[in-house]
Amino acid sequence: MVTNKMEYILIKCPKCGICVGTNNRAKRARCPRCYTEILIQTSPVQMHCHAVQENNKHKLQPQEQRESPGQQQRNTSLRSMFGLWRSSGNGSPKASATAAVASPSSNMIMPNLRDPIIPMEPKQGKRALICGVSYKKQKYKLKGTIIDAYKMKDFLEYQYGFPEHSIKILAEEEDHPERMPTRKNMEEGLKWLVEGCKPGDSLVFFFSGHGLRQPDFNEDEIDGWDETLCPVDFTTNGMILDNDINIMIVRPLIKGVTLHAIIDACHSGTVLDLEHVYSQKENRWLDNRPPSGARKSTSGGRAICFSACHDDQMAADTSAFSKKGMSGAMTHCFIHAIENNPNLTYYDLLTTMHENITQAYAARCLSTQIMDKLLHRTFLQEPQLSSSEIFDVHRERFEL
Repeated sequence: MVTNKMEYILIKCPKCGICVGTNNRAKRARCPRCYTEILIQTSPVQMHCHAVQENNKHKLQPQEQRESPGQQQRNTSLRSMFGLWRSSGNGSPKASATAAVASPSSNMIMPNLRDPIIPMEPKQGKRALICGVSYKKQKYKLKGTIIDAYKMKDFLEYQYGFPEHSIKILAEEEDHPERMPTRKNMEEGLKWLVEGCKPGDSLVFFFSGHGLRQPDFNEDEIDGWDETLCPVDFTTNGMILDNDINIMIVRPLIKGVTLHAIIDACHSGTVLDLEHVYSQKENRWLDNRPPSGARKSTSGGRAICFSACHDDQMAADTSAFSKKGMSGAMTHCFIHAIENNPNLTYYDLLTTMHENITQAYAARCLSTQIMDKLLHRTFLQEPQLSSSEIFDVHRERFEL
């Protein structure tokens, strides 16, 4: 008899050997280290998350037959999955391999239930859109964004229990045209993210790529500039303006729905056009409502955005956090902070990200800092928090 209950298992990547978490209904998984796609073949064997019975040789044992208390159990930790950063800026998650995981003789390894990094049980109402744009074969290519995207996917799955089927990824390494981060696909993805949302839903929008600014002609920006996100085809089909992003994913949020946007791009401080921006220096919320009086609010829900920098700042795609390759500074610091302390408040998270980025810059080699002074280059990237409503950032815990 095969169990229909969704349970979690760990499978061993056939390429690099690390353990990958998934569930017994999944058809495939992606290794977070080498990005090999693992095809999962299940067989009519009952799978449990609490023990591996060493002498169960491809047979279903009767209910009354049990393993002896001395059975061995192979345990592992998923924490290494998050400490591993990109090995190469040109890495491509296209490799494919097959792993039979249903029987003890295969590469299935059961986790220690006390391990805090075991994937959470998927909850209803969790949905995420992840966009990683590298602009490959173009002069403004970014090397860290694709890895950022898949890192965020793994992070959402294992840290916050987002079901794999509820996460949509748009990246140039994906095989199908509809999964490319074009303007059309990104706008359709944003609409998909909020479509049919219900009270209690938790939505996430993650973008890693270029961000730009252009003059505001609607008089709804305090600084006179519209912030934009750049799809892979932005030179031919245009950018996505903050006004449009607000209309597509902020305005439809009904009461009880929460959206978190995590934007790792230049000039991204108010890219969702949310009405309140938190100032760390002044320790208070600043009014960001448009001078024109245009509506920028939700329909009763809540939208919160973590941005890589202020509207007039640049965001770094850097190797400062790893000798193995490039990464978005904001993405790395965001994930790293929560892994180290899952109980952070919004203020703690924002402060920790800022401190880590500042320390990474200060730790650069002396010759690089001298060149910055000679060329009058400045490093200024301050992560920013904005929201559709005011709340106590010192007391409210960050949760997705």
